[in-house]
Amino acid sequence: MKTIHFRTLLLTAILFFAIGVSAQGVKRENRDAQHIYRLSLTDKRGTKYSLRKPEKFLSERAIQRRNRQGLALDSTDLPLSEKYLKEIEKTGAKIVGHSKWLNTVLVNNCDEQRLAAIRKMSCVKKVEQVWQAPDTLYPQRKRESLAKAIKPKTDSQAPYYGKGETQIDLLNGKPLHDEGFKGQGMIIAIVDGGYMNADSIALLDNVNILGSRNFAATHQESIFKEVDHGTMVLSCIGMNRQGQFVGTAPEAQFWLLRSEVDDYEQVVEEDYWVAAVEFADSIGADIISSSLGYQNFETKIGDHRYRDQDGLTATNSRAASMIARKGMVLCNSAGNFGRGSWKKINCPADAHDILAVGAVYENRVNTEFSSIGPSHDGRVKPDVMSMGGKSVVVDGEGLITTANGTSFSTPILSGMVACLWQAHPTMTALEIINLVKSSGDRFDCPDNIFGNGIPDFGKAHSMAK
Repeated sequence: MKTIHFRTLLLTAILFFAIGVSAQGVKRENRDAQHIYRLSLTDKRGTKYSLRKPEKFLSERAIQRRNRQGLALDSTDLPLSEKYLKEIEKTGAKIVGHSKWLNTVLVNNCDEQRLAAIRKMSCVKKVEQVWQAPDTLYPQRKRESLAKAIKPKTDSQAPYYGKGETQIDLLNGKPLHDEGFKGQGMIIAIVDGGYMNADSIALLDNVNILGSRNFAATHQESIFKEVDHGTMVLSCIGMNRQGQFVGTAPEAQFWLLRSEVDDYEQVVEEDYWVAAVEFADSIGADIISSSLGYQNFETKIGDHRYRDQDGLTATNSRAASMIARKGMVLCNSAGNFGRGSWKKINCPADAHDILAVGAVYENRVNTEFSSIGPSHDGRVKPDVMSMGGKSVVVDGEGLITTANGTSFSTPILSGMVACLWQAHPTMTALEIINLVKSSGDRFDCPDNIFGNGIPDFGKAHSMAK
C-alpha cells in the first residue's frame, strides 16, 4: 500500500511504450521487456572513477557538504563498473536503472537464454525479478483545469501565515522564522509520484524549483501531468503567499523527483526510490522529504514481513539507513496503516538515522491512520510527529484545501528541519536528527505511537546555541 492521502484519486490511461503494452493492457509487442530484474553485482572492479577525484561523480556542493561534516567517501559512492555494465549489455539485456550505493543494476529485454547467460557471469551474485507488466492498466488522473484556481494576493491585514499558521505553530516554528531562518540556501529534494500542475499553478509560481527528474523507467509521462500528491507535498513546505498560506520553509530551493508509479505497486519502485535519493546526494541536497513507503506488492514478489523491518533488509530501507552518513537528513512518512490489521510503519520508515514522521491533529492527538512501531529490532518508531490530520495544502487545481496523511506531516516537518539546519550549519546530519528528536514533547518517555513526540523547533534552536 502506498503512503498516500485519503482523497480519491481519479486515474486516467497511460501507455507503456517502452515495454510494449497498450492502454488496454492487451497488446504486448515485446514479451522480453515485460519483466525487470535486479542484478546484484559482486564489486566495482573496472570503474573508471576514483575516490581521489570525487568531482568526477559528485557536484561541488555535495563534496562541500560532506567535507563540512567530516564525512569520508567510500566505495559505495563510486559509480558502477563500466566493464561489468558492458558485459551485461552484450547479452542483449537493456539497462534501465542502477544503484551505486547498493551496487545493483535493473535490466529488461531478457529472455530465458539471456537470463541464463547473466546468471553465469562472475560479476553477478544475485538475480531477482522486481517488476512484471500489469495485465490491466487503469486510467490515471491527468492535468486538472486551473479555471477555478485561487489567485495570489497580498492581504497585509490577515495573519502572515494565513491558513498555514496552525501547522507551523504546532511545531513552534515561528522563532526560527522570526530570526530570518526560512530555508534560504537549503536544498530540499522531494521524492514522490507526481507534481500535477506544479509548473503552472499561480500560487506556486514564486517557489524556487531548481529542477525535476523522473526515475521511473516504466513510466515516462511528464511529472507535471499526472497525480497531484507531490504538488500538495511541495506546498506544505514551499508556499510563500503572505496572508494566504506560508509553508514551513518558504525560501528553500527544491528538486522534484519521481520514483513512484501510481497505476501499480511493485517492488521495483523501491529501486526507483533509491536512484532518486542517490541523485539527491549527487546534486548536493541537504534534506530529502519522502512521502512514500511500501509493505505488500500486487505480484506478491518482495512482500515485506515484520521481521524484515530492521532497517537493513528492504532495498529502500538499506539505502535510507545510509543517507545521514552521506550528509543528508531523510524525513520519511511513517505510513497510513493505523486503521488496518498491519498497523505498522512502512519501509523505509524502519531505517536507521532518519526521521520517520507520524501524524497528529491540531489538538496534538494522534490520527487514527498513523502507523505505529516498533521496528522489528526494537527501535522506537515513528521518530517524531507532525500535523497530518487536515493539513493545509495546495492541490492540483491550484486550490488551498486540506488533506490527511503522514504524507503531509512529513513535508511540514521537513521544512522546519531545513530552517533549523540553516540556523546551525556546522552541525552534522546525525546531530540535526538527534536534536529534533530531543526537542520532542515525549523525548523523556518515547513510545511506539508518538515516538519522541512533537518536536519544538524553537526549543531545538535554543538547545543548539
